[in-house]
Amino acid sequence: MNIIEILKAVLFGIVEGITEWLPISSTGHMILVDEFVHLNVSDSFYKMFQVVIQLGAIMAVVILFWDKLWPFCMKQADKSSGSGRSKVAWKDGALDMWLKIIVACIPAAVVGLIFDDKIDELFYHPLPVALALIIVGVLFIVVETFCGNRKPVIENISQITFKAAVIIGVFQLLAAVFPGTSRSGATIIGALLIGVSRAAAAEFTFFLAVPVMFGASLLKAVKYIAEGAAMTGGELGILVVGTLVAFIVSVLVIKFFMSYIKKHDFKIFGWYRIILGIIVMIVLR
Repeated sequence: MNIIEILKAVLFGIVEGITEWLPISSTGHMILVDEFVHLNVSDSFYKMFQVVIQLGAIMAVVILFWDKLWPFCMKQADKSSGSGRSKVAWKDGALDMWLKIIVACIPAAVVGLIFDDKIDELFYHPLPVALALIIVGVLFIVVETFCGNRKPVIENISQITFKAAVIIGVFQLLAAVFPGTSRSGATIIGALLIGVSRAAAAEFTFFLAVPVMFGASLLKAVKYIAEGAAMTGGELGILVVGTLVAFIVSVLVIKFFMSYIKKHDFKIFGWYRIILGIIVMIVLR
């Protein structure tokens, strides 16, 4: 296996692990990195790699929030039955939370399944991505300026209603349609607008990522196989390394992000997006 290609995979994994969870657009960064660092792989593999590498980032969320995400627990059986055995049961509020997550994921899932290739064809280019980076960056600054100091009406995930989940899901749809918007960025903005606290907005965004990103990765992998593409041993190594690095970096970034937003707002991410969008326009014009 070529050590240079492995080092490139490490770089892509680092970029994915950082940018997937911060609201700064992993797509925008991946496009910029690819402009200067090219993996020596087939086009079909690279398209699949960009999405499937997200599995590492997903596993970071699953492990860090396992207690909240795993919906089952063991409860003592009714003593009157005399069995004394424990039984599997839903955790309090777990079914409700997962139903809200599913409801919020439906819009992006439907559009992704139907229009995935068309969206890539129309919008997965430097200019649309740069515009999305700048527009959402401005929105972050505006939303934080006018809504950031008001008292949240929803302090934690358990208080998110089905109506709120649908609204957040619609914002997530914007990210599915317009690469560069940032899935986490769009959902956080939507959540802040309806009065969700920063911490709850970020946490719900992470939870939404599990089914959405897993589904997107599965869809790309299935299409890659269906097209009859053959993955070489080197490409498999690149995929494994990139995914593993994305997992490790994601664990660190998520811990940092959840700590950061307890004391700070999202404006810095808005300014960063605007600067990055301008750089993308200049470099890739």
